[in-house]
Amino acid sequence: MSKAYQDHLKSSRDLETTYEAVRAGFVSLALEKNRRATPYVAEARALKSAASKAKSPIDLLAIPAIRAGLLAAAGISDKAAGHLQESDRDDAIAGLIGKFLEPAGANFVEELVFRFLLTRGDALGGSMRNVGGFMAQRKLTRALIAQLNISGTRYRWLSSDSKAWADKPEDDMDIEINLRGIAWGVGSLARVLIYNLTVPLFGNNVDLCLFRCESEAMCRDVHADPDAYVALGELKGGIDPAGADEHWKTARTALGRVRKAFCTQQPPPHAFFIGAAIETKMAGEIWKMLQRGDLQNAANLTNDEQISSITRWICSL
Repeated sequence: MSKAYQDHLKSSRDLETTYEAVRAGFVSLALEKNRRATPYVAEARALKSAASKAKSPIDLLAIPAIRAGLLAAAGISDKAAGHLQESDRDDAIAGLIGKFLEPAGANFVEELVFRFLLTRGDALGGSMRNVGGFMAQRKLTRALIAQLNISGTRYRWLSSDSKAWADKPEDDMDIEINLRGIAWGVGSLARVLIYNLTVPLFGNNVDLCLFRCESEAMCRDVHADPDAYVALGELKGGIDPAGADEHWKTARTALGRVRKAFCTQQPPPHAFFIGAAIETKMAGEIWKMLQRGDLQNAANLTNDEQISSITRWICSL
């Protein structure tokens, strides 16, 4: 009897990420970075327009509408500003004007905008560190929804914003952007998939947890019940080959905790791995784990056929 992973994997080489996939992944990240930078560029233009009304750097203090922009140019992030007293904010702006804007002379507005963009760019860099995981979750979610839709299976979804469950909308375009969980039925059996959940059995986060329960039951600490788990998986969306080993070590450790925590469970929940950057050595390790039964399934996120296969498997468990 063939195993689930054999539907889309014939050897460890099938798991390896191709050069073309890496290139496409970097392009996608660049496009996402540009998309996320758009609001900051618009803010910089607005700041420049408003600040241009000032004759000298000190006159900027007389424009209340740009105070937040002045703070950002002074190196104070929005988060940091919330922890400062008004007098501390005044000191930061005074330092900006005295140390950087006044020495810039007639070019003080340009200097202001450059320093504003430095702070905003740092914030963008921070958000981009997690964007691979966010994009991976979106892609997997859309693949899961596609499987449910083509099989005519109704589903419910958990919004990460409202924290409430809702029925499938008539138009589920872009639903994956704010989706934290999804619930469906396999015959008479109820299933719920939750992203990024701390598993009480070992106190660590797992990227994907599939439960045997109704969606409403998730509000009743069902995740504390070992018998409720159907499958647990790790999802690593980073595409940079240089970080592949580190992502795999994190995932392998998490999957090891899963095996240990559920070792007395008969049968234990399924374990699976989905990754975007899978190098040769890493692919070999994953393949051996599949053959030993330490993993029940695995797929390369950049391979559409593999993602279709593994999401079909998840939806059928």
